[in-house]
Amino acid sequence: MGQKVNPIGYRLAVSRDWRSRWYASPQDFPTFLHGDIQIRSYVKDKLRQAAVARVGIERAWNSIRVTIFTARPGVVIGRKGSEIERMTEDIGRMSGGKSVKIDIQEIKTPELDAQLVAENVALQLERRISFRRAMKKTIQSSMDFGAIGVKIRCAGRLGGAEISRAESFREGKIPLHTLRAPIDYGFFEAHTVYGIIGVKVWLWKPAEVPQAARPERGERGERGDRGDRGERHSHAPQAAH
Repeated sequence: MGQKVNPIGYRLAVSRDWRSRWYASPQDFPTFLHGDIQIRSYVKDKLRQAAVARVGIERAWNSIRVTIFTARPGVVIGRKGSEIERMTEDIGRMSGGKSVKIDIQEIKTPELDAQLVAENVALQLERRISFRRAMKKTIQSSMDFGAIGVKIRCAGRLGGAEISRAESFREGKIPLHTLRAPIDYGFFEAHTVYGIIGVKVWLWKPAEVPQAARPERGERGERGDRGDRGERHSHAPQAAH
């Protein structure tokens, strides 16, 4: 069941926050929802080369704050802030003339962001690099940067085969059912000559490891104590004889 549940939605309000933060009446909800989808698709399409991991959107009464999480903030800002100004105007036009403010958050280690890792693997597949080599090399790179566990799954016509299949590689720990483990999840599609290959990435970042998720050696002592007690009871009749 763990592979059928989106790890981000599964951990909302536990260790993850919503990517859209606003409140709307039932009448305005569809408009805001489709507006967010339109803004995100516009930003991802506009900044295709800027390694954008995610886009956060906050709405007030007559204003929108868009936070772009990227590994290349220089590409997003542009020369003398030209890109930011153009995007502000376009998003304001899309949202019906509301005032728009764009913030940029830099991702310092893109090797530990699941979405950027998935995009990196997809880019390698589009360049016709072997899928096994791309997956193993990316996993090793993330583990070198301190990841506790990484799992990558590619599905489609791998290697140009006639029949589509799925293959996955994993290293380290990926406890999908443990809510205390803040698993990051990313998905991206590689558009190759022979079709689309989907890339999914599950990643456990080192900085977000809660102390409770690390079992101490003393926690396993209960079973040992019960076993010792059982051994003492089993030896008691022999001592009586």
